[in-house]
Amino acid sequence: MSKIKTDHVFTSESVSEGHPDKVCDQISDAVLDKCLASDQESRVACETVVAHDLVLNAGEITCDGWEGVDTEKLTRNIIKDIGYDREELQFWHDSFEYMSRIHGQSPDISQGVTEGEGLFEEQGAGDQGMMFGYATDETPELMPAPIAYSHRLLEHLAQLRKEGRISYLRPDSKSQVSVKYSNGRPDHITTVVISHQTDDVPLEQVREDLIKEAKEFLGETNRLTEDTNFYVNPTGAFVRGGPYADAGVTGRKIIVDTYGGVGSHGGGAFSGKDPSKVDRSAAYYSRYAAKNIVAAGLAEKCEIQVAYAIGVAEPLSINVDTYGTGNVEDKEIQDVLEAGEIFNFKPAAIIQDLGLMTPKGWNFRDTARYGHFGRSMFPWEKTDRTDALKQATGVKG
Repeated sequence: MSKIKTDHVFTSESVSEGHPDKVCDQISDAVLDKCLASDQESRVACETVVAHDLVLNAGEITCDGWEGVDTEKLTRNIIKDIGYDREELQFWHDSFEYMSRIHGQSPDISQGVTEGEGLFEEQGAGDQGMMFGYATDETPELMPAPIAYSHRLLEHLAQLRKEGRISYLRPDSKSQVSVKYSNGRPDHITTVVISHQTDDVPLEQVREDLIKEAKEFLGETNRLTEDTNFYVNPTGAFVRGGPYADAGVTGRKIIVDTYGGVGSHGGGAFSGKDPSKVDRSAAYYSRYAAKNIVAAGLAEKCEIQVAYAIGVAEPLSINVDTYGTGNVEDKEIQDVLEAGEIFNFKPAAIIQDLGLMTPKGWNFRDTARYGHFGRSMFPWEKTDRTDALKQATGVKG
């Protein structure tokens, strides 16, 4: 049933934790982490803006114990931890003006979400909209190859920076990896682009060092060739970066956060939102289901769409698309999901199933850097329901 595709090149990018938009995502999610630590029933919609000499928090938060959350101290600590920790960076943890415009959640929204509290499965969705989850057998983490490689490369460079092994690296950076596909399968990497903020050092040194690191790191994928092109800081020096050079806003990297442009996206951002917002929790759960479907051998790739109405617990629709790679019909997989016995897409069930109100071994700030998907620390990355899926669909193996 596999569908043959023509040869093509697909490109995805990642941005580092020091990118202005990602600085905002981490601050917003750190606020969420603090709220959930104080009150598991917190309702959080926290936005962050960073600019040349300013950090602004805004949004709606209802949290028992909110008065004990020092958002300014939290924000300065996050920015220091990212690496904006010295004056020569122009933007650093002691330098900026901090402002907060946070207020309580509207009761009109709250009543639809919390109505029926105590009736576990009747908690309503925190918003309307459609969410997508995706998985593919292209990589061990069941992620599309271009975004997986882009994320891991930047993580590697961040580790080199933090360990001082390349001492001139600064926090702001981007990566971009292009992969050639043959008959729908990843064959080799055609191009790697790295734009990395640095101290004022010779460009030739930067290019030599980062190309060497990229070749060694991506060489482990066995998809580099002699013809793979590498571009490092192609416009020249990249010294001024971060919020000093460019403003940032929460939720502006939704493709980086998900699948690098592969598949579909419902448009909702993740960071700064508590788990009652299905923009976030249902996207995580859809990934969980899609990954188990692929891991079970039901398909080579799978995309799941789920839709909700605000205040309504039951999903309006669940759609499954295996792009012609399924070993069973898409409708059969869809029927299994709609039955709700293996995966229950009601909001309260998602929250309990994934432990989203009480994270263990991870926190929401962790999701805000190097992708929300593809790392084993997160509960939606487990492949613990493959046997149940095989039994339900009759797939052997």
